[in-house]
Amino acid sequence: MSIAIKTENLSKLYRLGIVSSKTISQDFNRFLARVSGKEDPYQKIGAVNDRLSNNSDLFIWALKDINLEINKGDIVGIIGKNGAGKSTLLKILSRVTSPTEGIVRVKGRIASLLEVGTGFHQELTGRENVYLNGSILGMTRNEIKKKFDEIVEFSGVGNYIDTPVKRYSSGMYVRLAFAVAAHLEQEILIVDEVLAVGDAEFQKRCMGKMQEISHDCGRTVLFVSHNMGAISNLCTSCVLLQNGMLKCSGKTQDVIPVYLNSGLQHASVAKFSEEKPDAFFREFRIVAGKDNNSVGEVDVRFPFSLNFEYHITNFVSGMSIAFSVYSGNGTKIFYSSARIEDLLEPDESRCGTHRHSAEIPGMFLAPGEYFVNISLQIENIQLFDFKESALRFTIVESGTNLHKFKGKDIGVVLTNFKWTACSEEK
Repeated sequence: MSIAIKTENLSKLYRLGIVSSKTISQDFNRFLARVSGKEDPYQKIGAVNDRLSNNSDLFIWALKDINLEINKGDIVGIIGKNGAGKSTLLKILSRVTSPTEGIVRVKGRIASLLEVGTGFHQELTGRENVYLNGSILGMTRNEIKKKFDEIVEFSGVGNYIDTPVKRYSSGMYVRLAFAVAAHLEQEILIVDEVLAVGDAEFQKRCMGKMQEISHDCGRTVLFVSHNMGAISNLCTSCVLLQNGMLKCSGKTQDVIPVYLNSGLQHASVAKFSEEKPDAFFREFRIVAGKDNNSVGEVDVRFPFSLNFEYHITNFVSGMSIAFSVYSGNGTKIFYSSARIEDLLEPDESRCGTHRHSAEIPGMFLAPGEYFVNISLQIENIQLFDFKESALRFTIVESGTNLHKFKGKDIGVVLTNFKWTACSEEK
């Protein structure tokens, strides 16, 4: 099988800050080293890209020694925590930025969807941008014209196709951008996590389209997402990045558990120190029992609660608190949210520190490992704070007959339906 993308010792070094805090002589020596092709004389040996530590270095490796081979026709998931280097890797492959070290070999034309707001000219209409993107990919006007109706129908922005894209909402923008990238004749499609902006129905269509262009057309797809369910269903193989380095790669079902088990807090309390401008989490805990003790393991028979402590500096109408529960393999089980205005008393100040909880009933989640993502947001509009994999917890079997199903797949949600005998039809 032919190779579509190959990287050899791919590295990207970024400088922190805007203005140098060192001497003119050091800046001059760095300049001489750079123009002569030598290494930075002041670069620290063995510096590690750890976004969680208080690193005082002026330079940071966003990527370091990435070696990859991606075959033609593969759908490859790129996963990792925020700051792992996923977007930097895609920008290098898309030729948006150049590597500091290493080699990239790409066979074929690339269409990429990296960020909301990139790829289109803001002053041009949707129609004009479709033709502009096709021309950049080397297609003739007639070739683009043949695909135009499909692009507009898929995007669902037909009524606004002759409107400048600067007036599009973020959802409309992403729909048209993905439709252009997916329908034009390129060999490689690169999609960052911008699809999260679209609604659930459009995301489902995008997943189907990516499968179609890979299986039916033999094109290569690189897909970044924090949704492990989507990665698991769509991708045949996976690449896990951690602190700018390649932690592992291989079959999707082998790589996802490594990611989910790396750095997760298997505890009953998570405390957060990062303060966001408008609203942020301070603490998240799992409690159970009459005394509301913090727990990491929960008896399947009894209810338990997710307790949130958060601070609001600037209240915005429509602000809500939300959480998603995932199974151990990354499949989303359910999502729940509540408007903060509905949780507070009418005369209670919206700004300040608040504590609220959500109760999950007993005999609802099957025994197994789970983890929780939490967020403060305005639904589908603005994200104020997001904690990925905030806590991991375990539902344990105790005093039930569930042990009889050991080794069998009983799903993740338990049911207690009412069964009755049916009367005979007359």
